[in-house]
Amino acid sequence: MKRGYLQISFAWLFAIIVGAVIIFLAIYFSIKAVNMGQYEINTKTEKSLGIILNPLETGFQKSISTSISLPAQTRIYNRCDNYDGFGNQVIRVSQKSLGKWPEPAAGMAFENKYIFSEGVIEAKKFNVFSKPFELPFKVSDLLYVSSAEKQYCLVNSPQHIEDEIKDLKQNNENLNFFVENCPESDKIVRVCFGSEDDCDVVVKYSQKYIEKQGERVYFETDALMYAGIFSDKNIYECQVKRLMQRIEQLSNIYKEKAVLISQTGCDTNLNADLTRLHNLARSLDSSLTLYHVGDMAFDIENQNDDNGVCRLW
Repeated sequence: MKRGYLQISFAWLFAIIVGAVIIFLAIYFSIKAVNMGQYEINTKTEKSLGIILNPLETGFQKSISTSISLPAQTRIYNRCDNYDGFGNQVIRVSQKSLGKWPEPAAGMAFENKYIFSEGVIEAKKFNVFSKPFELPFKVSDLLYVSSAEKQYCLVNSPQHIEDEIKDLKQNNENLNFFVENCPESDKIVRVCFGSEDDCDVVVKYSQKYIEKQGERVYFETDALMYAGIFSDKNIYECQVKRLMQRIEQLSNIYKEKAVLISQTGCDTNLNADLTRLHNLARSLDSSLTLYHVGDMAFDIENQNDDNGVCRLW
């Protein structure tokens, strides 16, 4: 009896072990299949975002805005690389699934996009605001991305900034900007132009710098001012360097154009200044010295305007 009893016990033990292994493998491959499916969804979302952002390149418009709604709570990871050439913009996406955040997809890289935001933005709905950056010629369109849940209130902003925001809100009532009269909410970011109490971001407009979270960045033109408001400092500085790399290349192109049109009797006298602009953009280490590029661009813009029919842009 004891021997048969032991045989039955070993049989049951073997069955239990085999069953446990089968269940483990089933769970393992199910989770793996779910993760692979979620990875594919994240990859498709990244591609879709890249396509959606294309029409926001403003062309000859001043600025435009829109909202992007996604089917699930989503994290957008913004990464900037400023290696040789134009560097690139990398977007990675992770969508919440079964109460958890899976690893983001590999990411989509773009050489021609400049997205300013926090390093990680989490929301189901995002607001995107686009504005052309010119220094002195058009360099690119800048994109500012933020969670629709986060509201920005501008306090004591210059009149032209206030007018621009009001125009944008007429075309997109969901734009998360307020001018004065800030609503009471813990999701409100107070952006103060000048010294104010209880400010999350301070913009010193005439001195051309922004202070946020104890850090300071410098800007030229309103396009970069908005960039400084929306961005983490490391993303802002990286994107500024990428924009300088673009100015380097464009300066060379306009120099070549100046040589071509000089053969038709149009002498722009801008070659030397465009060379200086190229060198200043190339040597920029941080936004702290951005004003050198801004001053040179201002002089070139005035000279180009004075050239009349011989203008380069």
